[in-house]
Amino acid sequence: MNFAKIFLFVFACLVGLCAVTAAPEPKWKVFKKIEKVGRNIRDGVIKAGPAVAVVGQAASIGK
Repeated sequence: MNFAKIFLFVFACLVGLCAVTAAPEPKWKVFKKIEKVGRNIRDGVIKAGPAVAVVGQAASIGK
């Protein structure tokens, strides 16, 4: 008798856990914004690379 009660309780818990849906995503996505800032910085450094090289060459020629 006790085994039947324990089995029904475990089965009810299992059904309850399977029926629960995931929590909705928050509207503010902090990590996405941080990733976007990092991507913008990376792109800016890549675009500025040739200009920095030209300035470095001009400085070395001026000395």
